[in-house]
Amino acid sequence: MVERLRQAGQSVRALTRAPAEATGLPGDVEVAGGDLTKPQTLAAALDGVSAVHLLEATGHDHAPLQTGPQILAMAAEAGIRRLTVLSVGEDGELEQAVRDSGLEWTFIWPIDFMSNALGWAEVIRNTAEVREPYANRRTASADEADVADVTATVLAKGGYAGRRLIVSGPEALTPAEKVSAIAAATGREIRFTELTDDQARLRWRAEGWPEEGIEFMLRMWATVPETVARVTSTVEEVVGRPPRTFAQWAATHADAFRP
Repeated sequence: MVERLRQAGQSVRALTRAPAEATGLPGDVEVAGGDLTKPQTLAAALDGVSAVHLLEATGHDHAPLQTGPQILAMAAEAGIRRLTVLSVGEDGELEQAVRDSGLEWTFIWPIDFMSNALGWAEVIRNTAEVREPYANRRTASADEADVADVTATVLAKGGYAGRRLIVSGPEALTPAEKVSAIAAATGREIRFTELTDDQARLRWRAEGWPEEGIEFMLRMWATVPETVARVTSTVEEVVGRPPRTFAQWAATHADAFRP
């Protein structure tokens, strides 16, 4: 998203917990140190900024952001006008704080990221097979590049104040259909095998998953709501082009699945 904002002629300041490690950013991007879980570290990062993109979860464990109200109060005091929030799709304390902030806000909810398929990369490289339960579940996964394009456009230009933009891909696919697309992109034969709940439990226990994590995942996949298979027009509406297909995503990331 940083690159997309730069292409739109915006000056960009990137927030990171570890500025010394932010070596891959272009030289004209300002790097600011700070931690969303510690609002007292954010004053300098917010100074002189007109628009902010906020994550609803923090860290590798995806814990919900608990400091949103403090951050929003600081943003309003700093004169920030526009806010986009990468949403998990459910209303909570942060969503209410955003609505009460007085800022021009837009929630952006990707139904699912195509990049989650990278979780199969190692097993596909090693065994050319994906083994999972609930093979018929469908998700209209979005290319992460499309999510970045939508977010950058809204952040730079506005025009979607007070809305929740649901970002999807152009089709709802099953895991087996995604595996077939990866196979076509890599030129390899890759199998998809559906597991029973008990087979999945045995496999995940052997991989070291905690019992609560296993049961949570099985419940989640057994009760996938219809909304995650809903194709939306958000990418075309905001960016002005159709969303990228999973086949396009797989072709771009094919090397990740090759031995």
